[in-house]
Amino acid sequence: MKITDSLDELCINTIRTLAMDGVQKANSGHPGAPMGLADVAYVIWTKFLKHNPGNPDWHDRDRFVLSAGHASMLLYSLLYLTGYGLTMEDLKQFRQWNSRTPGHPEHGLTPGVETTTGPLGQGISNAVGMAIAEKWLAQYFNRPGFNIVDHYTYVIASDGDMMEGVSSEASSLAGHLGLSKLICFYDDNHITIEGCTDLAFSEDVCKRYSAFRWHTQRLDDDATLDELASAIISAQNEKERPSLIAIRTHIGCGSPNKQDSEKAHGEPLGEEEVRLTKKNLGWESEEPFFVPEKAFNHFRKAVEKGCELEGNWNDMFEKYAKEYPDLAKQWHQFMNRELPEDWKKAIPVFTIDKKAIATRNASGTVLNAIAPLIPNLIGGSADLAPSTKTYMEKFGSISKDNFSARNIHFGVREHGMGAIVNGMALHKGVIPYGSTFMVFSDYMRPSVRLSAIMEQPSIWIFTHDSIGVGEDGPTHQPVEHLAALRAIPNLVVIRPADANETASAWRIALESKNRPVAMALTRQNVPILDQTQFPSADEGVEKGAYILSDPEDGLPDIILIGTGSEVSLVLDASKQLKEKGIKVRVVSMPSWELFEDQDDDYKNKVFPPSVKARLAVEAGVTQGWCRYVGSEGDVIGIDHYGASAPGGTVFKQFGFTVENVVDHALALLKK
Repeated sequence: MKITDSLDELCINTIRTLAMDGVQKANSGHPGAPMGLADVAYVIWTKFLKHNPGNPDWHDRDRFVLSAGHASMLLYSLLYLTGYGLTMEDLKQFRQWNSRTPGHPEHGLTPGVETTTGPLGQGISNAVGMAIAEKWLAQYFNRPGFNIVDHYTYVIASDGDMMEGVSSEASSLAGHLGLSKLICFYDDNHITIEGCTDLAFSEDVCKRYSAFRWHTQRLDDDATLDELASAIISAQNEKERPSLIAIRTHIGCGSPNKQDSEKAHGEPLGEEEVRLTKKNLGWESEEPFFVPEKAFNHFRKAVEKGCELEGNWNDMFEKYAKEYPDLAKQWHQFMNRELPEDWKKAIPVFTIDKKAIATRNASGTVLNAIAPLIPNLIGGSADLAPSTKTYMEKFGSISKDNFSARNIHFGVREHGMGAIVNGMALHKGVIPYGSTFMVFSDYMRPSVRLSAIMEQPSIWIFTHDSIGVGEDGPTHQPVEHLAALRAIPNLVVIRPADANETASAWRIALESKNRPVAMALTRQNVPILDQTQFPSADEGVEKGAYILSDPEDGLPDIILIGTGSEVSLVLDASKQLKEKGIKVRVVSMPSWELFEDQDDDYKNKVFPPSVKARLAVEAGVTQGWCRYVGSEGDVIGIDHYGASAPGGTVFKQFGFTVENVVDHALALLKK
């Protein structure tokens, strides 16, 4: 871009040189994008971004999302320069062990980083969720003269972000919902790792986003900073659509030999090229990490300005609290993810005299029972609410013109849904959930994984959890998915055995503060378990595994372990084994992760080390069960794909029958 003011040029080149030096010192990273985007980011951060470096978590700050997370030195330079508590030493420790400046921005590690980015397409999709949360909270809390929720979400996205399908899914929904406070800057630098983007990418991105119902603008490389500022103002004045500003940038801007080359993308420029670039930029020092005092002082004005901005907001909120005390109380509850008093009293209890019920249906019953008491619980499904039972009946559907509703129709966009739910959780103020068939968790696995990395309490509801799906066949019958979800660190997976365990799963998910929870729910009906003789389902689910049935005296000869729909199966099998004089313990194990949270005393109480005969039964792959059945135990599972037939038939044909469980148990005891 054309830069006419000497101070602007000095500040922009400060960002460029810090990015070059950080990558060069680490001998690893991406210098080109920060160099090309320095002018764009400078305008956003010094002329438009509403933020307070002294309080990175101020609720009404603008959100800035660097979706092009490989350009992390751009963000770290800005955070240092504007006073977020990063030090020069932090910049020098870029990509090093135990530093606050990792290779890609990580939420919760570095102050001012709104979301973990790097997997392309995720950041812009998270931003859609943030914009949804902003718009929903604004309609809920704002009153005449009191716009306590009034902020923008700014995103910088790369060519890679635009190529990834998740960004299209999320951007399409953003346009449909008219998220006018979402402004995306498209870094159109024409370069990817392999070379020029025209190797694989020739579409008109602005036309695509126009089709998504976005307001679009394009700036060529000869545009001025004032013209960029005018484009941002135009985007802010657009009240019906989100905005995309496509900007022709030059990767490695200023580098004599590597500008506009893939060589500036993912590797250091090299010491000689860094020297030549600084000379080409008219930089006054060859000293690494040099920051001119004039530039530093200009950037640090953000500290005083931010304090003033938040101070004005605090004054407004104080008056708001006097006029609307109940709303002010709710504001604090929402932002701290506090649940209303006595909300748990609304959780239904399912008695054994009731008919068998699918856990997806039980989940829907629980959701609709608690929804009136938790007004910031919002979410939906990827076009499957009638099947996943995740529609809150009394609270309508969110649309462009109705953000007082609470149900979101994500459309057939599983991956976009996942990233959007994470964005809402990151924003805070709402409790978001997303749902689909369990087999389609594959489509959204990157988003589920990121919810776990970021320690966000996103709620994932996966129904149709096994071969019990039946006639839809192998394409819709998950077999490896439980193991795949359990493989994600910090994700709590709960596969409840009946309606009461499902109710407990909802309680655990809603009370979670730093872990996402995934529920695996049945399509087919399962009986309600008799809890009268043993610990309640609520207590048992919270511990991950619990004794459901036990011998009258002494240790068991064998332990039968079940999850989900297979718990009732092993209970029936235990009755036949008991008739044969065998002492049987039945353990319901809805959550491996919650069980691993328990101390050794509890674990040994459930699984006494002296009892070697253990048989696990689960309609999924057997992978991982060796941890609980040991080398002398056995597993009845399904290490192959399913088949198209009624669910009961499929279960029978694949050995999920009382007879087969009994036979396996007897064979195990003979060992």
